[in-house]
Amino acid sequence: MTMTVLERLDAQINKLKHDAKKFDNAKLLDKNRHFRHKQQLFDPHLFSSKSLLLADYVDEIADALSNMPKMTQRNSYTFAVEKISLQLEAIVRVLKATPVWAKENQATRKKYYKKAVQQVMQSSHELYKELSEHHEFERRLNEMVSLRRLQLDKTSTEQASKINLEILALHGRLGRCRKAISAIEDKIQRAEKAK
Repeated sequence: MTMTVLERLDAQINKLKHDAKKFDNAKLLDKNRHFRHKQQLFDPHLFSSKSLLLADYVDEIADALSNMPKMTQRNSYTFAVEKISLQLEAIVRVLKATPVWAKENQATRKKYYKKAVQQVMQSSHELYKELSEHHEFERRLNEMVSLRRLQLDKTSTEQASKINLEILALHGRLGRCRKAISAIEDKIQRAEKAK
């Protein structure tokens, strides 16, 4: 069975918890003059934690994941997924820049995290983008139907049958479009509910 977006993020966070502990235990930042006077590792816009321990930031991401908005709140949900992905990327960048990371088979880990973040973003973005495109298509078809109906009122009997056929064809396309919208919405819900 395919993993849901949330399951993928959770798996990444668990992997990062282990790496963050190793990073913190190595006390690499204690040896770095630049960090001695800092109170936090990351930009305050990205994390609210104020710490020089990487594990604290991973915990913040884990908390954000457990308090994710519901799928029905599309904008909030998408924003939350994007923010978590950015946070994960930021932590991966710190780990990649350290000797701890280099010793731990850098290429494999780099590929794993990059691919996982891309998959999370791609599946979420693509489904919502597809849904948005179909809603826009549905709106345009409805406009075309309304336009043809207005033409129908002002036309001769001869032209009326032609316009009626066009309206019928547009309704057929509208039906297929709505069916596709339902299928995409089901796909989004299945992705979130599948265990």
